[in-house]
Amino acid sequence: MISIIVKAIAALLVIGILGCGSAPTIPTVDSLDLKRFMGDWYVIASIPTVFEKEAFNAVESYRLDEDGSVETTFRFNKGGFDGPEKIYTSRAFVIDTDSNAHWGMQFIWPFKAEYRVVFLADDYSRTVIGRSKRDYVWIMARAPSIPDADYAGLLALLESYGYDIRQVQKVPQQAAGHSPTD
Repeated sequence: MISIIVKAIAALLVIGILGCGSAPTIPTVDSLDLKRFMGDWYVIASIPTVFEKEAFNAVESYRLDEDGSVETTFRFNKGGFDGPEKIYTSRAFVIDTDSNAHWGMQFIWPFKAEYRVVFLADDYSRTVIGRSKRDYVWIMARAPSIPDADYAGLLALLESYGYDIRQVQKVPQQAAGHSPTD
């Protein structure tokens, strides 16, 4: 009985994430080299999902599988730098194979959430993942921090795409081997 209730709640959460309405499609980058995009991305800021609230040291990792799908692992500490580690896995499927910048992210079969790469630095050091509903967004980088000017520029980009940037929250990151008081 509990298993059925947990599955029902999970299904409702997925439906909420997927959304029912439509909004103008948010543009993606023109081209993304999937192999170069793979690896670890530190989450600098986001409009968090229910699963990401109180995330510290959040890192999204991508691994390209032989079948062209992307194994995704999201790790973070819950509630503080020394909080318990949470790990969520999902699988992404490239929807737009011309650009490789529009994916379907699958947390629970058969549902796929929209995942659009709306910004990617030329050197693949920073990226922004958005959704046409403008309900969630992730600013990510290959390092645990980015310069304030770059962050402000990415917020301005999101605002130009119709996001309410007041909802964007920075994710506390701590460099490996350092305590938060260093």
